[in-house]
Amino acid sequence: MNTKKYISELSEFLAIPTISAQKKHVLDMKKGCVWLETKLKSLGFEVDILPTKGHMVVYAENLKAGSEKPTILVYGHYDVQSPDPISEWTSDPFKPEIRNGNIYGRGTSDDKGQLYTWIAGLDELTKDGNAKTRKPFPINIKFLIEGEEEIGSKNLNDFIHENQSLLTADIAVISDTHCLSETVPLICYGLRGLCYMQINVKCLGKDAHSGLYGGNVYNPANVLAQIITKLKDENHKIRIPGFYDNVRVLTKDERDKLSLFPFKEREVCLETGAEIVVGEKEYSVIERAGARPTLDVNGIWGGYQEEGPKTIIPAEVNAKISMRLVPNQSSEEIAQKFTDYVRTITPQGISVEIEELSGGEPILMDTGSKYFKAAEDAYKKVFGRVPLYELSGGSIPVTAIFKRLLNIDSVLMGYGLPDDGLHSPNEKLSLNMFERGIRTNLEFLKNLK
Repeated sequence: MNTKKYISELSEFLAIPTISAQKKHVLDMKKGCVWLETKLKSLGFEVDILPTKGHMVVYAENLKAGSEKPTILVYGHYDVQSPDPISEWTSDPFKPEIRNGNIYGRGTSDDKGQLYTWIAGLDELTKDGNAKTRKPFPINIKFLIEGEEEIGSKNLNDFIHENQSLLTADIAVISDTHCLSETVPLICYGLRGLCYMQINVKCLGKDAHSGLYGGNVYNPANVLAQIITKLKDENHKIRIPGFYDNVRVLTKDERDKLSLFPFKEREVCLETGAEIVVGEKEYSVIERAGARPTLDVNGIWGGYQEEGPKTIIPAEVNAKISMRLVPNQSSEEIAQKFTDYVRTITPQGISVEIEELSGGEPILMDTGSKYFKAAEDAYKKVFGRVPLYELSGGSIPVTAIFKRLLNIDSVLMGYGLPDDGLHSPNEKLSLNMFERGIRTNLEFLKNLK
């Protein structure tokens, strides 16, 4: 395998600062699309750069294997997070650098490096010893590569809805997750959904003097604190009425398999810096991490924030609260239950505004399908062991969109590592994992012939 060539090509891709959140990088987003277009065309794909209401989507297809062969849809994203704070990077985030067996740069693991393992795997699959020709693909392959994943994929649902016939496939494959280590591969078969809310509490027309008015008017910061403390009890159960009504119960077989997962209290403390692990006592660490819903305050603001004292009662305070959802829960239903409950626990005389900022649905895959078996066999051949199956605590909203609009599952074949530093300074991808990812994808494709 020509690893040196693939690292060089990936470095070209990584050097394009495709930061979707910043308008100054609009031209760079277009450059990223053109780079993908050029590369995929060289492998025999028909490629289109298609518009959305935001950043463009790269769509490619090679359907020459024929209708009797399966069709896979490879999903990835070419956009990346901002590299701030730049001062904490050891090397330029958009000048990839190899150190200590890793390639460093923004997008190495999330998601350019992992996406590229599919492109390189297809390159390997079609080599025939002649630089001017390629062997035909044994299956039909489509690519859907978006440019807004890092800003919430806000136009992807509409794009897929409008292009359902174009995107028809038997299975989707996604490399945007991680393995437990370089020797322990993972296949994620379930993802939590998300219900993201904001609470705005107002009591006064403007900030008030805490000496003149304290004790006679509500303080919205105190009120918000009281609301938040009523969202969960001392046993870490969420108090919202009906919150757990549709939560899926794990089967005994699932609990037995999850019990083998080497992710315990020690790992939580090491990875987060926490001194102790807390949660629902009747569930294990790994079950709480992926099979149970959660509620967390993500941010609180309001009142005086600068240096020194300023004795005021703030007019308004705010909080952002996210709830991770598990299969059978609905983000729309939970948003309504959250809203209703917060209103019932808000004191009279308080103005409370509740906003739904975003939502995504949980999903559970059919691990009994031939595509999961093909992935399992590919991991076993390359890594020397079968992968662990994981219920992930994170959310990849596109998987639920694929299920709802295209009626297909997604096989999540990730090649990152837990310490890759996604969204952080000095993001990296292990070169060993990069090469193993290419080989695993190659074996997966062979298994589908």
